[in-house]
Amino acid sequence: MFEPKSLSGLFGAAPSVAIATLALTYHGDGPAATATAARWMLVATPAMLVYTTCCAAACRRDRIPVWLAAIASWLAWLAVAFALWISLRGVIAT
Repeated sequence: MFEPKSLSGLFGAAPSVAIATLALTYHGDGPAATATAARWMLVATPAMLVYTTCCAAACRRDRIPVWLAAIASWLAWLAVAFALWISLRGVIAT
């Protein structure tokens, strides 16, 4: 279903950005804020997986315009991220 080349850019960049963000957060705000940011990054992982799956599925369709596939993928990401945020905002400290 998935080919390594279709997902390599996304999964190659995300860890680097996450590590840089956590390092900057630790330097600027301390370990407590870094722990909170890391927890929310873990919560956001399913939303990123949904986004990636939507993008990969849309790339396999010839009849879907790129702009429509991009908007649909972002909306799917937003729906999952928002649902997770609503359901966990009282559980994970902010």
